[in-house]
Amino acid sequence: MDKTIAVVGATGLQGRAVTKRLLADGWQVRALTRDPARAQSPAPLVRAEMEDVDSLVAAMDGAHGVFSVQPTVGSPGTAPDFTAEDEVRWGVNVAEAAHRAGVAHFVFSSVAGAGRHSTEVLPVNVVSKHRIERHVAALGLPATILRPVSFMENFTGGYALQGGAVSTGLAPEVPQQIIAVDDVAAFVALAFADPGTWIGRAADIAGDELTPVGIASAVSTATGRPMPYRQIPIDLIRQVSEDFAHANEWLNERGYRADVAATRRLHPGLLDLRTWLATTGAAQITAFLDARNAER
Repeated sequence: MDKTIAVVGATGLQGRAVTKRLLADGWQVRALTRDPARAQSPAPLVRAEMEDVDSLVAAMDGAHGVFSVQPTVGSPGTAPDFTAEDEVRWGVNVAEAAHRAGVAHFVFSSVAGAGRHSTEVLPVNVVSKHRIERHVAALGLPATILRPVSFMENFTGGYALQGGAVSTGLAPEVPQQIIAVDDVAAFVALAFADPGTWIGRAADIAGDELTPVGIASAVSTATGRPMPYRQIPIDLIRQVSEDFAHANEWLNERGYRADVAATRRLHPGLLDLRTWLATTGAAQITAFLDARNAER
């Protein structure tokens, strides 16, 4: 494994997990970030900005493969004025740089549902990821498209843990699909290890499917803390963001529709929610809740 993978977004949630997994599998990794002096990574840090194609090309020079992920509107760490157009531009820039650098394998992290444009009106983030997918295809990159559902890690912080409850805009009894970010990293590693199988392939991937009430119950059991589920009214969400309100409505009415069983056949070590909670999730949730209580 003397080949190098350049990881774009290496200091974000997915990038950190991918970097860790690829290093564990023996790959050489370059962690691309816009500010190496302020970042931390187990891999060598290389400066590159998704706004600057030339910096990306330089950072990818000699790399065998590239992993690409972009934040979406509302992602942690993005500027308040970050838009879907910014996301698309960044994703296109990374793909263009990989094409110019001549990489042998490009793995793009999209989102489940990105291939369903002909049948329904999709949330903004699904549309933006699909636009990036289309550009990757137009360039003719030797690419793998991974389309994960929502992350289990969304339930470890202030996004969903509010007022002693698990709270989101999701309908209490509507099953929702989730996946551990470490399993996304496992699929990235599978793709790079077996390009003959994975180049030219797109896969929607999910690790579990539970109702929000079921998720809250599992969190309560794993942490030993009563955490009921409370739905945030969609009208309240709409007052903050029409796009986010539509995304919640879409999840409640249509959803991702990935095949959990098929995902597990591809990756038998796939984590369901309870296993993820037992391994890492409950500890993350407990640490967040303890820190929040200490601030009061």
